[in-house]
Amino acid sequence: MTSAPLLVHHLSIPLTPDVTPIVFVVEDDASVRKSLELLIQYQGWQSETFKSAGEFLVRTPPLVPSCLILDLDLPDSNALEVQRSIARERAEIPIILISGCRDIAATVQAMKAGAVDFLVKPFKSDALTRAIRESVERSREVLDRKMKIRDLRNRYASLTPRERQVMELVVAGLLNKQVGAELGISEITVKAHRGRVMQKMKASSLAHLVKVAVMLSVTAQDALSCDIQPHALPRNLETLPGRFYAANSCKLETRAALRQPASIRSTRRDRTLQQPCTRALVKRSFVH
Repeated sequence: MTSAPLLVHHLSIPLTPDVTPIVFVVEDDASVRKSLELLIQYQGWQSETFKSAGEFLVRTPPLVPSCLILDLDLPDSNALEVQRSIARERAEIPIILISGCRDIAATVQAMKAGAVDFLVKPFKSDALTRAIRESVERSREVLDRKMKIRDLRNRYASLTPRERQVMELVVAGLLNKQVGAELGISEITVKAHRGRVMQKMKASSLAHLVKVAVMLSVTAQDALSCDIQPHALPRNLETLPGRFYAANSCKLETRAALRQPASIRSTRRDRTLQQPCTRALVKRSFVH
């Protein structure tokens, strides 16, 4: 370690708990813990240190960007197993592994499991600082994504059962008339439900609503890590992403093209009909 961290005693570093990133340290050596704590505080971050992995794991995950400096040579636990557990359950806390010896096999395993860096003691403070900055930025991105997903989930939960049905059929590419026939309601009623769906989901267009639905469907696959309840998600989510990406975008573009004036449509007809899914849709459009 460099002597830079010792300067922290002469500096006044304003720390705001609700916005300042937290750097956790799990290290059994008290002197190393102290040195790391001083370095972290010197750089302007919050520091929380633990002498064992067990102590850290009972700590409630923070709601601010954070990262973990984890000693590979802990006497009471397997650090690589701890790393994998944290990666599964606390993806918003990136990990920097440190060790007293260079173990190539352990390094490979750690990096494959998603470690930001693997530093061998004694390491330079600037190397650790760079790794912490990268980790904090990763954590910030994950937290931002989780907040957006949670906001989308709350919006979706505000929809009535009928509005959810309308949303699912609309984003699957059905026209208002087709949605009405599917649900046994009038086209005017479908339009009313559709308008409320757009308003509650804060979607500016149909394409935007499709993107929102895709994000919700992807969320279903991460429901445990994002703490999402099944009742707050669309039904049949496992089939939605494929339908949206493979079929819906093509259908929407083609239907939009078919609604254009004939003079404009004729200039694009040959190019449009080159797409297999377009040829099938155009055929069905004229049949019906």
